[in-house]
Amino acid sequence: MKNQLKVLRAINGWSQAELAGRLDVSRQAVNAIETGKHDPSLPLAFRIARLFDKPIEEIFDDSE
Repeated sequence: MKNQLKVLRAINGWSQAELAGRLDVSRQAVNAIETGKHDPSLPLAFRIARLFDKPIEEIFDDSE
């Protein structure tokens, strides 16, 4: 699944570790989501959307 996580993280000036801490996940989980190796669970996708104050559809694109 394509996503804007890396872009949004960069806009905020956060490292993967900082974002992971804010989401209560590992840095490896953030990396796997950013690179498309892993799709987030629905609760995690909602936490990401709330953190960036954006709709889920604006962050994640499932139209592959």
